[in-house]
Amino acid sequence: MSTGVIGIGRALPEKILTNFDLEKMVDTNDEWIRTRTGIEERRIADDNTNTSDIGYEAAKKAIENANISAEDIDLILVATVTPDQPFPSVACMLQERLGAKKAAALDISAACAGFMYGMVTAKQFIDNNVYKYVLVVGVEKLSKITNWEDRNTAVLFGDGAGAAVLGKVTEGRGILSFELGADGTGGKHLYQDDFIQMNGREVFKFAVRQMGESSENVLEKAGLSKEDVDFLIPHQANIRIMEASRQRLNLPEEKLSKTVHKYGNTSAASIPISLVEEVEAGKIKDDDVIVLVGFGGGLTWGAIALRWGK
Repeated sequence: MSTGVIGIGRALPEKILTNFDLEKMVDTNDEWIRTRTGIEERRIADDNTNTSDIGYEAAKKAIENANISAEDIDLILVATVTPDQPFPSVACMLQERLGAKKAAALDISAACAGFMYGMVTAKQFIDNNVYKYVLVVGVEKLSKITNWEDRNTAVLFGDGAGAAVLGKVTEGRGILSFELGADGTGGKHLYQDDFIQMNGREVFKFAVRQMGESSENVLEKAGLSKEDVDFLIPHQANIRIMEASRQRLNLPEEKLSKTVHKYGNTSAASIPISLVEEVEAGKIKDDDVIVLVGFGGGLTWGAIALRWGK
């Protein structure tokens, strides 16, 4: 047996904020946003909805999809940079609401690479037979740390959650290889004071280089070639960065997951949201080889080569 994904779920706020809505709020326009980012709209949570609320909905669906109960969960890992409050952690809040009475719980702060960090951490516990089931949630309410008067960042971000339950899967399936990394010297390019601050040019250069390198590295570690890849799910930050990753792997367009136009950049939630979307659409099938790859503030990055199926 190896470690893989046995259940998935996602949750998105109902409110849609389009580029045309943003035109009324800040000096920008639909064409400028679309050509530079690929984003057309994003979901925004209301003032009464917390990060934990969105995460709970995604987590509940993932547990149901895994066909287990919350009481079976041994560990809850929540990747987020927008917790409801500094403590208790969002993971502890989910533990209570889900009724996951025996689960340990903690949050992971690795920005947009957080879900990758969570998946890899879960794998260690399961591989070593310490825990049987680990719930990993990527969730953000970025709208609360977005400066809606800053035209450079206001157009980028959205709210949402994606979750996965990890456990033992058939040998040959599951997580085949991974890479995690960080470069703290780049922290100054993407950070939060009151709001998100970003040096777009530097982040773009880093992301294009690192997403490509990491994708190639996990394939090499897994003994796979670019031709073996059935689907690429990159962090949904910017269509130009995503396209650069696709081209690096010589993949046709239909093998690239694209949800950035609908949801914007949802940070730690973007990869699991996209994963759920592609599985539900029938684009990912059992035994498909998937590359998940993300980068984020820190600077951080992570990639996983995964063979889909239980």
